[in-house]
Amino acid sequence: MAHRTTPPFRADHVGSLLRPPALLQAREDHAAGRIDGDGLRAIEDGAVRQAVKMQEDVGLSVATDGEFRRASWHMDFIYQLGGVVRHPEERLTIEFHSDEGDLEAVFSGMHVEDKVGLRHTIFGDDFAFLREAVNGGTPKLTIPSPSMVHYRGGRASIDPEVYPELDAFWADLTAAYREEVRRLGELGCMYLQLDDTSLAYMNDPEQRKYVASIGGDPAHQHEEYIRHMNEALAGRQAGMAVTTHLCRGNFRSSWVAAGSYDFVAEALFNDLEVDGYFLEWDDERSGGFEPLRFMPKGKVAVLGLVTTKRGELESKDELKRRIEEAATYVDVDQLCLSPQCGFASTFEGNELTVEQQAAKLRLVVEVADEVWGA
Repeated sequence: MAHRTTPPFRADHVGSLLRPPALLQAREDHAAGRIDGDGLRAIEDGAVRQAVKMQEDVGLSVATDGEFRRASWHMDFIYQLGGVVRHPEERLTIEFHSDEGDLEAVFSGMHVEDKVGLRHTIFGDDFAFLREAVNGGTPKLTIPSPSMVHYRGGRASIDPEVYPELDAFWADLTAAYREEVRRLGELGCMYLQLDDTSLAYMNDPEQRKYVASIGGDPAHQHEEYIRHMNEALAGRQAGMAVTTHLCRGNFRSSWVAAGSYDFVAEALFNDLEVDGYFLEWDDERSGGFEPLRFMPKGKVAVLGLVTTKRGELESKDELKRRIEEAATYVDVDQLCLSPQCGFASTFEGNELTVEQQAAKLRLVVEVADEVWGA
């Protein structure tokens, strides 16, 4: 099996990390006016440096900034797109589930009230700082896919006077993304990840009902999203590795959707023009590995076998057994290993400690080395 020197790596991770207490306190202080923007930025810088060091210490070849400068994995990006307006007085409530019971996550509403465009390079300064903080590894930037701008509210969240037809909305949105990707490439970003819950959610019949409720076509919405993701990535810089991450919800160790990837797999693996897929397979809720039979040569599936939803460490033998099982559907050389999701898709984080987080990442590195000689 070939040693992977380009992303995704044999041992990889999705991106977000638990926020250190000092960073959470700094964000509270900034919101209360006790420290200014420069003061918050300095504390964020220190936290990012420590996060990079942790990733390097556990043996990863990739490093992210842990999404430490964000409150949410996706909304901090979406709110910076021109034409998108945050409506804090509107409350979007999403019900999450866990073994301990259900809980609700409440987000501000958003509307597309003007032509969508790119006003500045979103997360550009953040990536530039990460690039300089990384010592020898590959810096990765994570951003939400364009699908997420639509999936939050569908037709009802897009002003019909601005966009009487959705085709014009998609044309502007994907053009903004293309420019963002181009600018990130100029900054030296050679590992970009589009995070997308919608494509995983649509494996769940209940989520397909939601798609219908927001004016979409539940039988084909995933195909439309894939087409627009390709438009967003068209013309990306040569050598830029692009992956996508698909999970079924991740908030304080809880989840939203369930179901095998079978519903979207054929189109997802064959039509989406990315190099690799971070896929959630940490429990029975995610179904089996059968959808991997659609994975074409030249693409990579990153198996999310190590859960970020609890701190107990998985067995190496069990992880290896599951990798072997996945390899019955796709060549083992097309597989990598990672946690199933981020450790903190929102600032609250999942229910485990920073020590357990590091142990999980170290486990991924050790198992990948033993399986692939990573």
